[in-house]
Amino acid sequence: MIYLDHAATTPLDSEVLDAMMPYLREAYGNASSVHALGRRARHAVEESRQTIARLLGAEPAEIVFTSGATEANNLAVRGASRGGILMARTEHEAVLKPAEALAALGVRVGYTAVGSGGGVSAEAVMSALEAGYELVSIMHVNNETGARNDIAVIASEVRKKGVLVHTDAVQSAGHLAPGVDELGVDLMSISAHKFYGPKGVGCLYVRGGVELGGLVVGGSQERGRRGGTENVAGIVGMAAAMERAYAGHAARLERLTVLRDRLLAGLRVALGEAFQVNTPLEASSPHILNIAFPPRAGRPVDGEMLLLNMDIEGVYVSSGSACTSGAVEPSHVLLAMGVPRETAAAAVRFSLGRATTEPDIDGAVAAMKRVWGRMK
Repeated sequence: MIYLDHAATTPLDSEVLDAMMPYLREAYGNASSVHALGRRARHAVEESRQTIARLLGAEPAEIVFTSGATEANNLAVRGASRGGILMARTEHEAVLKPAEALAALGVRVGYTAVGSGGGVSAEAVMSALEAGYELVSIMHVNNETGARNDIAVIASEVRKKGVLVHTDAVQSAGHLAPGVDELGVDLMSISAHKFYGPKGVGCLYVRGGVELGGLVVGGSQERGRRGGTENVAGIVGMAAAMERAYAGHAARLERLTVLRDRLLAGLRVALGEAFQVNTPLEASSPHILNIAFPPRAGRPVDGEMLLLNMDIEGVYVSSGSACTSGAVEPSHVLLAMGVPRETAAAAVRFSLGRATTEPDIDGAVAAMKRVWGRMK
């Protein structure tokens, strides 16, 4: 097996699991209970909150635990954009869909221009930013293409207008190790399972002073912003995984860059000019490489068959977001970038991780060569 779908999810780190186990077994108390078991759980939650806040350069009170990035994005969009939200059409569905729901209620929703490489510039945001918007949401690293946006510049310009800035940092948290002051944002979404933590837990950073309506009600947890019994083991696991992700991330980025470049070079030798790269390497995070196959002799390439054949070869890749992988339609991200529909429908996303090796890369290239040979 060659797993090259780390942007969809990562395997749980064994040391993270070790940190979680006490709270799955003997220390199973409800963090809202006042007895000893509950107090131990509460201590674990607050200690984890402090760890995550320290890594992000935030205050503990600014960290709101959620069930993952989808909830965090919904909380940010629904809770802070009552007067209107501006975003890019390349955002994750977890940002686009709640905005569409708000639009159906009469909330103003606008979209910025997107570059051909999938990036969103500060100039594009500012040219689209008009009076009435209360929130701008632009992701840090695109989950399908790896396109990296200069959120610090965007946030600096937008906040001068008194408008809040949210970024979906799900794909950058485990690689670029962003800090909230470095980015200058008011809200930031993170999900643990993207950096070798457990599934089902994430957080939203909410800058102090930002008014944010609650999304999940029915309890006073998370200072009234997110009701419900805390996932203590998951929160502990997220903190442990994040600490490991932020330590030595620069060296891991260098390693991933070498592997990504090896992958692209191998594909070019194996497939020639049969494919296109959808985001320039210099403008993307090195853990993602997104390619697409234009029609051949006027006939579109069957993207689904590409993925199924790679699966048969034992190489696990995807066409884009795992949250929409069952959709028949081509990637909304590639379409927003101006990629023709038939080409966008034949996209393959390779996403690398800690365990990816040079033999994995070479094996994936060889498998793609065999698959392409059969299909063409």
